[in-house]
Amino acid sequence: MTLDLTGRVAVVTGASRGIGYFIARELAAAGAHVIAVARTVGGLEELDDQIKAAGGQATLVPLDLADMAGIDRLGGAIHERWGKLDILVANAGVLGVISPIGHVEAKTFEKVMTINVTSTWRLIRSVDPLLRLSDAGRAIILSSNAAHSARAFWAPYAASKAAVETMMRSWAHETQSLPLRVNAADPGATRTAMRAQAVPGEDPETLPHPSEIAKRIVPLASPELKETGLIFQAKHNRFVAYRQPE
Repeated sequence: MTLDLTGRVAVVTGASRGIGYFIARELAAAGAHVIAVARTVGGLEELDDQIKAAGGQATLVPLDLADMAGIDRLGGAIHERWGKLDILVANAGVLGVISPIGHVEAKTFEKVMTINVTSTWRLIRSVDPLLRLSDAGRAIILSSNAAHSARAFWAPYAASKAAVETMMRSWAHETQSLPLRVNAADPGATRTAMRAQAVPGEDPETLPHPSEIAKRIVPLASPELKETGLIFQAKHNRFVAYRQPE
C-alpha cells in the first residue's frame, strides 16, 4: 500500500545527511511538509533542492541541537504556523569515541549526552503538545542495537541510546490511550559517516545504503500504524518488544 501523508507536517532532525536526509525525502515524497532540522546549511539546501525537484515541500531550520532554547522556539514556531505536528523523527545523534570508558574525556561524554539524550528530551517536551493535537501523531526515535549489546568501548553511545529508548517507552506508556503512537527505530549497521567513524576498517559496500533503511522506517509515520512503545528493527523489517531482565 502506498503511504499517503498529504497535508501532514513532519519534523526530521539530523536531516542534512545520512538516514535523516533520506527519511526527509521519503516523507516529502509521500506528501508531508517536512521541517528539516540540522546544523549544516549546505546539506539542508541540497535536501530542499531534491524535495522541490520531486514536487514536495520543506521548511529548513538550521539549528544546533545543543541550543536548547532554539529547540523550544522550534515548537513555538510550528504551533504558530501550522497549529499542530503530525510526525516527529528524532534522528540527530553523535557517536563520541570508541574507547575504554576510563579513557573517555569529560567533554566528549557530555557532548554525547547533550546531543543524543538531553536534546531529544527537550525536543519531545517542545513538540509533545503539538503531536497531541494531531489526529494521528507519530513519533519515531532513532536508536541502536548498542543500547542492548553494551559492546566493549562503546559505553557513551550505548548509554545514550539506552536512555533514549527508556524515555521513548515511558512516553509511549503515558500516551497509549491517545491517537499518538511512539516507537524507537534501530536502523542496524548502515553506510553512513557515523558508521565509518565507528568501524573504519569495514567495507561500506557490504552495508545497506541509508536510502534503503529510510524506506523501511518511514512507514512508522503512517496514520494506520497501531504499534506503540516498541523497537522497529529495520534490518529485519519487524517490531520487537521489550522484556524484563531474567
